[in-house]
Amino acid sequence: MGAQGSRVDFKQVVLDVTSKPGKDDETFWDQAWWPDSVNEIFAMISGEDIRKLRDESPKNLATLVYKTVEKLQFSRNHPATIDQKKTINAIRLLTRIVPYLLEDAEWRGYFWSPIPHGDAAKPLAAVLLETLSDLLFCPEFTITHANGQKIDDLSTIDSCEYIWEAGVGSGNKPPMVALHYQNRTEILKLLLTCFAELIYAPVSDETRLRWVIHFTSVTNPHVLPIFTSLLNIVCAYDPVGYGLPYNYLLFNDSREPLVEIALQVLIVCLDKETQPNTDDSGYKDNYFINYLSRIHREEDFDFMLKGITRLLSNPIHSSSSYLPNSTKRVNFHQELLVLLWKCCEINQKFMFYVLKTSDVLDILVPILYHISDARNDSGRVGLIHMGVFIILLLSGERNFGVRLNKPYTAKANINVQTFTGTHADLLILVIHKLITTGNYRLQTLFDCFLTIMVNVSPYMKSLSMVAANKLVHLVEAFSTPWFLFSSPTNPQLVFSLLEVFNNVIQYQFDGNSNLIYTIIRKRNVFYQLSNLSTDAASIAKTLSGRKSKSANRDEMVDQLKSPTSTAPPEIPAADAPAAQTLGGVSTTTGLAATPALASMTGNVGNWEERPESSQDNEWIATQEWADAWKSKLPLQTIMRLLQVLVPQVEKICIDKGLTDESEILKFLQHGTLVGLLPVPHPIVIRRYQTNIGTNHWFRIYMWGVIYLK
Repeated sequence: MGAQGSRVDFKQVVLDVTSKPGKDDETFWDQAWWPDSVNEIFAMISGEDIRKLRDESPKNLATLVYKTVEKLQFSRNHPATIDQKKTINAIRLLTRIVPYLLEDAEWRGYFWSPIPHGDAAKPLAAVLLETLSDLLFCPEFTITHANGQKIDDLSTIDSCEYIWEAGVGSGNKPPMVALHYQNRTEILKLLLTCFAELIYAPVSDETRLRWVIHFTSVTNPHVLPIFTSLLNIVCAYDPVGYGLPYNYLLFNDSREPLVEIALQVLIVCLDKETQPNTDDSGYKDNYFINYLSRIHREEDFDFMLKGITRLLSNPIHSSSSYLPNSTKRVNFHQELLVLLWKCCEINQKFMFYVLKTSDVLDILVPILYHISDARNDSGRVGLIHMGVFIILLLSGERNFGVRLNKPYTAKANINVQTFTGTHADLLILVIHKLITTGNYRLQTLFDCFLTIMVNVSPYMKSLSMVAANKLVHLVEAFSTPWFLFSSPTNPQLVFSLLEVFNNVIQYQFDGNSNLIYTIIRKRNVFYQLSNLSTDAASIAKTLSGRKSKSANRDEMVDQLKSPTSTAPPEIPAADAPAAQTLGGVSTTTGLAATPALASMTGNVGNWEERPESSQDNEWIATQEWADAWKSKLPLQTIMRLLQVLVPQVEKICIDKGLTDESEILKFLQHGTLVGLLPVPHPIVIRRYQTNIGTNHWFRIYMWGVIYLK
């Protein structure tokens, strides 16, 4: 039967089954035209048809939804004789219809209107959620019963004994049944569709998360086994399978669709706004969050970390294989980054476990790969934000900086200059690449990039020459007069960079001869910054060369790309999106945290079309402003280093006729500045603090990824 004919039949059957009292509902589910796949249903029932029914025959459509939920209840109440095809068709029908009902405020309320349920009345949404939860643990439909016997009542089953995969909370490895994977996938798709009320309801609607709140509350008797099933099915998945090249082309993987939808449902249910009340553990209402926060066994942490790492690294292994495309590639790394963030944020013990071993580097490398790969793709700016936020979160802990000193062996195809060094070098090179050749929208992340480097700099024992050059290049680019005078927040970038140098000099001088040599070789960069003219005439002269916004942006890019360029970068203040307080920062010493670090922004629109803020339009650099921050530039340590070492290096070069930098490096390796430098400053670590703004950004990003899929 053709697609158009199917649509006509569907509308007719709907009107028939919902308008004639006493009509046998089973005739609706027995129709021969019911397709075998959800894609066919989506093609057969157009959105226009659903909207037309919604607007012209609301009672009929409401009756259809009610009868469909009734059908699912019937299947739940008769598990021994469940008709799998009819049950799946009912689930698919709701998956197709519900989004068009969530578009309308009155229809959103329809799901939460009470209906008769046993001896009481319950909202239709609650009945649907409870029915779907029961069906997720229905023998021979979504699980395999231990003794294979028919079950007449699902309430007799302890769902905790039928967690879908071994891992957290379960050591039992259930049999692999493709049909069960497919049925679970269909149910989870419907659940995710219901949870999507969030993206249709206005932000001011406080009930927009009620589906998730009800599903993750204690009223759901399966909330624990569902949580552990979703987590385990994701973390246990290995797309490589038996490791045979191109095996994914020979065998259909029924597990991957389940893993992807399980991951999406899991991160949606971990939304922190769904737990307004707290207890001593920090979480109360949302039991997904509650259970995640209470995981504490190291074997569970190891299982979670290895699973997330394996899947995040999958694109790396796929692209670096000797046989092109011989390994199956999964494409849900954005959702994995959200899951990793939530695990670290909600369960501090998990984050400390990650930082305790070098396994943190196995997580870091694929994150750097993903954000580097996405740097020029405006459609993946959110992915870069997500990856940077995770690194920022980890960098607030000392162990992260210490682990970065492990030598790096190139495994990932990360597009950076070839080097021999440590993971700290790799981190600096990727950040430099993102700043100098990344998408223009990444400008709001500059503060986060530099904060990460500040946090790890006291622990970087031996930077390579390549990384040292990149660091000095950033100072050279950011310290040009035009850039410093063009925005009230730009000087803070230089403050952060100088703090990186000071930390290395004061705490890791002995092993960083490459950086010391680069500072000496490029000393004019620091001399010019120290001698920057800040009188009104000099500022006016610098700013008088202002050109059009697009020209300034191009010149800035050219300046960043060319370390030897003498032309000042020209960035008008209005080019940089105004900092928004969406990321909190704290310090371990009580010193003032960097103000500009509040620019973890939640915007997901087009930066280039963002209206210029009135503050940027009205602000003009003044001599008083410039003198105020210039007088506070932390240049004392660097200038003292140059004062002591430059004459010594020049004398050695003249006396020995040295022209080879290796000899100078040897001299610097054995040199010391003990007693010559200013008193070491306290190490200041800036830690991420959760807040409403970042939670809102993560929600937008997460649903954006899901919606586009």
